[in-house]
Amino acid sequence: MSHPMSALRAIDHLVLPVVDLQTGRNRLNQLGFTVADDARHPFGTENACVFFADDTYLEPLAVGSREDCLEAQRNNNIFVARDQAFRFRRGEGLSAFVVKTDDAAADDARYRSEGQSAGQLLEFSRQFRFPDGRTAEGSFRLAFAADLRAPDFFAFACERVNPLPADRGALLLHANGAAGLRRIVLVEENPSDFQYLLELVLDQRDITAHSFGISVQTANASVDVLTPEGFAAQYGSTFALSERGLLGAAVAISVADLGVTEACLAAKGVHYHQTGARLVVAPEKGQGVTFAFEELK
Repeated sequence: MSHPMSALRAIDHLVLPVVDLQTGRNRLNQLGFTVADDARHPFGTENACVFFADDTYLEPLAVGSREDCLEAQRNNNIFVARDQAFRFRRGEGLSAFVVKTDDAAADDARYRSEGQSAGQLLEFSRQFRFPDGRTAEGSFRLAFAADLRAPDFFAFACERVNPLPADRGALLLHANGAAGLRRIVLVEENPSDFQYLLELVLDQRDITAHSFGISVQTANASVDVLTPEGFAAQYGSTFALSERGLLGAAVAISVADLGVTEACLAAKGVHYHQTGARLVVAPEKGQGVTFAFEELK
């Protein structure tokens, strides 16, 4: 049964492990994104986020303090534990998508009852610094879901207990014209093997199967799981799978005018190719996953 559109879950952000924040920042700037100041989590990781006007964001994530991360891992911090495992196995890339929730505890209970919990709830607060020097404290509660067959990808629900001010001003303006998240692309040999995890986290039973894989519509973006052949057909580049399990393969960004994006990439010396109506940029150091740009229709 389909939910009414209003009941669809919305994507909140994507977690993108990078080798270090400066490398990630340099690469994202080169791609035409505006990047927020570095921010430290209380458990040793740090980020430098890219915020979009559609209330989604990218979270390039690095290790700020190895000691704090190890301590957090000892205390069953799933966010840090999964990040450490991802870094060991993959280095950089797309490790998780995150959905918005008003009740992380209820989501956690749901994941547990379905045998898809990745571990205990996480609550934390952190400072956020705005470009004009103002600071605010945000508090968050996270519930984690995972499938043991997919060690390199997970998902979580994020409740903003004490939300940060929504006015992000200049941080929402990007030279490449980025307006929001369009789609999240994962690759797997047999996409439907992971349909259940997506249904659970996205709270959506309405899955579209097609020759390239499966797609799940959220309130604000599409989550696509493609076969390697499907990925090659849609993004014009190969994605080598050495083993089974979901892997983050691409992030598609919506832009107002693809011509502006193309001019921006060209001016900054970024290599890209066009596949259909998409501009596609292959991974480079600091950008562990393919980026694609699609015009808002």
